[in-house]
Amino acid sequence: METKAGYKPNIEVVTDIESLAHYCADMFIDYARQAINDKGIFFVAISGGHTPHRFYELLGREDHINEIPWDKVQLFWVDERYVPAGSDMSNYKLAADTFLSHVAIPETNIHRIPTELDDMIEAAHIYEQTIRNTFGLDDKKLPQFDLIILGMGADGHTGSLFPNSYAPFDTEDLACVVYALDNEVARITLTHPVLSAAKKITVLVSGGEKAKTLKEVLTTEPDEVKYPIHSLWPVLDKITWLVDRDAAALLK
Repeated sequence: METKAGYKPNIEVVTDIESLAHYCADMFIDYARQAINDKGIFFVAISGGHTPHRFYELLGREDHINEIPWDKVQLFWVDERYVPAGSDMSNYKLAADTFLSHVAIPETNIHRIPTELDDMIEAAHIYEQTIRNTFGLDDKKLPQFDLIILGMGADGHTGSLFPNSYAPFDTEDLACVVYALDNEVARITLTHPVLSAAKKITVLVSGGEKAKTLKEVLTTEPDEVKYPIHSLWPVLDKITWLVDRDAAALLK
């Protein structure tokens, strides 16, 4: 399959969400080892949601937990709902429950979004400063994550870059507030320049309800208003699409 621009996306189709989880866990471990071997540190940002749940469980499994020197991992989140860290809706809690409680990663290497603050704008600024401090960046440089793991919603959003929100068009900040839409809770998300700057990006897509959108996203002219994931089109060559059979049903 080719996009309208003629680029052939790197799409890996697997049987089901279990296969997707195993593929992603192996990939995560490989990228972590490579980064740590090359420069002694692995910068990674992860997402929440249903699709990566099993992948995170595998990272915390006994036969995987010692495959990465976790003290060399600097862990961030792509986005977070503005809920307490202990909420079942929290992306941080998902990671904490599935693998962080099992691996030897120092607390100082876990950089969650501070949703306990009353002021969301302040929380976004603090998260941005945490990123800058951890990467050792001045005010004008973008961080370069070794790996960012994203999902894609049935509406074509990624991270918390939603259609009909300002977030997909914020090019000034590293992190921004996404105000509540359609009965959703407010969120904080990394902006698309940060996502695009990563060395590697993996987009996890599962479920038949996303098949039509995935086909349109991959075969139509980029439209960041309709499908915010199209904001990544300038860096398509860095993206691996990891897709289960149901989500890939309409792809040739």
